[in-house]
Amino acid sequence: MTHLWSGASRGTYLRGTRGAAMQLRLLLCLALLSPQGSGLHHRPSWRPKKRARELPVAATAAPAHGNFTFDLFRALVAANPNQNIFFSPVSISMPLAMISLGARAGTKAQILEGLGLRAQGGPEEDELHQGFHRRLQELRRPRADLQLSLGSALFIRPAVRIRDAFLSAMRTLYLADAVPTNFEDPAGAQKQINDYVAKQTEGRIVDLVKDLDSSEVMVMVSYIFFKAKWETRFDPQSTRKQDFHVTPETAVQVPMMRREDEFDYLLDRSLYCRVVGLPYQGNATALFILPSEGRMEKVEAGLDQQTLTKWLKKLTKRKLQLYLPKFSIEGSYQLEKVLPILGIRDLFTSRADLAGFTNHSNIQVTQMVHKAVVEVDESGTQAAAATGMVFAFRSARVGSQMMVFNRPFLMAIVNAEDVLFLGKVASPVGGHFS
Repeated sequence: MTHLWSGASRGTYLRGTRGAAMQLRLLLCLALLSPQGSGLHHRPSWRPKKRARELPVAATAAPAHGNFTFDLFRALVAANPNQNIFFSPVSISMPLAMISLGARAGTKAQILEGLGLRAQGGPEEDELHQGFHRRLQELRRPRADLQLSLGSALFIRPAVRIRDAFLSAMRTLYLADAVPTNFEDPAGAQKQINDYVAKQTEGRIVDLVKDLDSSEVMVMVSYIFFKAKWETRFDPQSTRKQDFHVTPETAVQVPMMRREDEFDYLLDRSLYCRVVGLPYQGNATALFILPSEGRMEKVEAGLDQQTLTKWLKKLTKRKLQLYLPKFSIEGSYQLEKVLPILGIRDLFTSRADLAGFTNHSNIQVTQMVHKAVVEVDESGTQAAAATGMVFAFRSARVGSQMMVFNRPFLMAIVNAEDVLFLGKVASPVGGHFS
């Protein structure tokens, strides 16, 4: 979610802050993934074929922000060593693209280049915004069997004038709401924004905005909410406690799910990892990537849009005895400390040029916060607690291969157009391990 505040406005507010640098504080992105709740029942776009599911047409070409997704992943991994990582690339790139509509000069160029565009202006920039517009329209189509929503809202102090051109583009291209908010009542404004976020995420994220004060000018919220069931569920009766090796020397007990079935599978010999695809009911699939022992850093370094596209094209059906831990992890990141590594620097300094946003000068972004949550269990609905028995991995039947996710692995949630979520599970029970 993005939190914007300016040290200047109009009337008494403007006079009281005259001479101070005006700052636009963005607590920019909120994201939530929960493979729980009601299922998605329309057929997936990755139709089964003889060898594997087909790659969605939209994913055969890297999106404009494809490099941004994986560069940001590596930056988060570097900033949070040996920790769980989980974030929504689309929920971060979308509001950045929206802010670029109001940015000028070097600030705009840095944002667009960070998102993977070679230059500002022209067809490529237009396609960036139109691409988000098409996704939003598709995701907002009423469907009783699909719970996937993506959107933004801008909460604005009425005394602050936002340029009409920006508001029009925000509403037209990004279908974003503009909500007048009385920031002179910080507690009331905080409740208004948090209630909005809670409603959009079905109560899964509450109290996101904290410590508002009467100097706030704008808060931008960007959210994504995804709820799904596995296409084929795991049997909760097969879930047992088992060791997960967070390091070669340290293990923790986790509830390990088990299913023997045909899965989408790939052995990547160049990156020394194995990939398993688990489809949700609906147009989304989870990819679980297990590096070989000692090869996590190589896989992290080699992960990019080209690699992901190759995996999706080459997945084939394979009989596996799959062991996958149940887990619930979340990520919360101060992106103003990370995005400068990707070249988006001026936005967070006094050099920021946001003249297309408002006629107030000296505006900069001071904070950009992203939060994401993921839960993985047997069926997508909250299951009863598994028994506490410890068990040994059963030998695979003839013709089956064992695939055991009992050490750190990567996870991606993809749909027809986007990497919705990307993460690293260092420990299914959370925490930091060195």
